[in-house]
Amino acid sequence: MTHANPQINIRLPPKLQSATEQYVDNYGYRNIQEFILEAIRDKIFRDNKYDETFSGKEIDLIEKLLSTSIEKGKIRMISSKPCNEI
Repeated sequence: MTHANPQINIRLPPKLQSATEQYVDNYGYRNIQEFILEAIRDKIFRDNKYDETFSGKEIDLIEKLLSTSIEKGKIRMISSKPCNEI
């Protein structure tokens, strides 16, 4: 059973995008995506308040939702690799 990661798109105001690009360059991130993934992980899991594990039933429901969303063109996969390997 493959757990594909969906793609999300965000729009940034020009000044925020420019500042983000500069931050990425200054602090050695490979790209903006890597920076955003780290920022999200830090914000959500900083204090380990959230359990990152899912039950089998939850995983099945998530996969069904993602598959349906992909089929309907609501989201688009960019990679089949786990998030931490992108």
